Amino acid sequence: MTLFGYRLPALSSLILWALLWEIVGQLELTFFIPPFSEVVVTLIGLLPTKAFLNALWTTGYAFCAGVFFAVVIGVPVGILMGKSRILDELLLPWVNIFLSAPLTALVPVLMVLFGFGTKTVIITTSLFAIWIIILNARAGVMQINRSLVEMARSFGASSWDAFSKVYFWAALPEILGGVRIGVVRAVKGVIIGQLLISIVGFGALFELYSSKFLMAEFWAVLLVLFGLAFALSEVLAWMERKISYYAASR
Repeated sequence: MTLFGYRLPALSSLILWALLWEIVGQLELTFFIPPFSEVVVTLIGLLPTKAFLNALWTTGYAFCAGVFFAVVIGVPVGILMGKSRILDELLLPWVNIFLSAPLTALVPVLMVLFGFGTKTVIITTSLFAIWIIILNARAGVMQINRSLVEMARSFGASSWDAFSKVYFWAALPEILGGVRIGVVRAVKGVIIGQLLISIVGFGALFELYSSKFLMAEFWAVLLVLFGLAFALSEVLAWMERKISYYAASR
C-alpha cells in the first residue's frame, strides 16, 4: 500500500480500518458497532472458553471435511473435463449453473435428503467450494502443452501415468488457484450450513450473540472467522507462487 508516495508496511490498510472502526465505536453512533478495542478484549476472554473451543472444533471439522471432498472430487473431474471433449460438453453447463446459482436455495432440499446433522453441513460446504475447483482444474489442463502428453505417450505411459504425472502437475498452478478460491467459498458454506441446517459451531454462536444483542462477542467470533479464512487463503497463495515455475514449463 502506498500513501502520498511512501510505501507502507504490509497490513497497513487493516490497521487503518481498525483505527476507523475504533473511532466509529467510540462515537457510539450505533450499538451494532462497538469499539474495536472492546472487541479485542472480548475476543481474548472468549478464546479459552469451552463454548468457543467446542464451536471451533465443530466448525473446523465440517469445514475440513467439506474442503477435502471438494478437492478429492473436483480436481479429478476438472482434469477429466479438460482431457475429454465429450465429458466437457456434458458437464460444463451444469458446473457453470451451480457456480452462478444461489446455492443457499438448495439447503432445504439437502435437509430433506440428508437430514439435519453434520453430514448435510459437510455436503453444503463441499457444494460451495467444488465448482470453482473443477473449472480451474479444467482450465489448467486445457493450457497444457500438447507436446508433454505426446512425449508421455511415446514412452508408453498409461492413462493413469499421464493423469498423475503429466496432467496433474502441469495444471497444478491453476488447481491451487481454484482451491484457494474454493476455501474462501467453503467458509461461507459452512457458516450458512450451521445457521440454516443445525445450529451448531460458529453458527450457534452467531445466533446466540445476535439474538441477545451481544455485539462485542458477535464481532469477536466474526474476526476469528475472517482471520482463519485470510490465513488459509494466504498459505495457499504462497504455495501457488512457489510452484509457479510449472506454468513456465508448459
